[in-house]
Amino acid sequence: MQEPVSIKILFVINPGSGGKKKGEWDIAIRDYFKDLPHVIEYYSLGSDDDQNAVKRLLSEFKPDRIVAVGGDGTVTMLAKEVRDTEIALGILPAGSANGMAAELDIPVNLSEALNIVVNGEVRKVDLIQINDQICLHLSDIGLNAQLIKYFDEGKLRGKLGYAKVMFKVLWNKEKMPVIVCTKDQEVRRNAFMVVIANASKYGFGTVINPEGTIDDGIFEVVIIRKLALSELLKMIFKPQPFNPKKIELFRAKSVSIETRHRVHFQVDGEYLGKVKKIQGKILPSAINMILPRRMEN
Repeated sequence: MQEPVSIKILFVINPGSGGKKKGEWDIAIRDYFKDLPHVIEYYSLGSDDDQNAVKRLLSEFKPDRIVAVGGDGTVTMLAKEVRDTEIALGILPAGSANGMAAELDIPVNLSEALNIVVNGEVRKVDLIQINDQICLHLSDIGLNAQLIKYFDEGKLRGKLGYAKVMFKVLWNKEKMPVIVCTKDQEVRRNAFMVVIANASKYGFGTVINPEGTIDDGIFEVVIIRKLALSELLKMIFKPQPFNPKKIELFRAKSVSIETRHRVHFQVDGEYLGKVKKIQGKILPSAINMILPRRMEN
């Protein structure tokens, strides 16, 4: 009988994610691996030197796989470190909004998610470089970025916290003049929000980009021109093409977006202040990700 192959896995934990207390994640993970041959190591975020500490562990521990235990911000942080390496990135969904995990059909159940970390399929996926940032999931300017700012500043978490700040944002909503330039065209619009989308949906399942896949070598630019109930219902209940008079979608490998005034900006759930211009370009097949195995026909 062939002995099981041992793999080295580094878990990078955002303490307190998913309502767990500090130290509970590593205990739960250790319990899962107690009878398995794999070698595991942990790092808990919280230091001013987290990025360098993760770099050192990658160099010293030399893991085969690295796993983000947290939300989209933790996932993106690690994606930057494993870009253009053979290290595979996995996810244990533990944030307030786990958009990337939802996108990849990674379950929130810890044991099921760990089964994917160990037994899942490793596939190449794209990144987008936006200004000096790396985006794995979704970046935007306008309403959603403003919502993230208010959510970060507030005390309520989860869906209730989002509902509260969404009401505040929608109450004060206003359009922004934007110029969107791709290789093939230039459009000028008044928009509530512009999204650069590598993926299809936000953390709570709202589909902003019905055409989005993370391994097709392109991304989509989504311009929200009108806040229409008909389009919102499509996003939530039945993903399908939008009415272009209300929501426009362009496919691109590069884009430049300019605004007349400075506007709110976020990348993968991290609020990054206000900008007047962003530039994005696709980085095809830039990282290895651990995904659920596809069903065979």
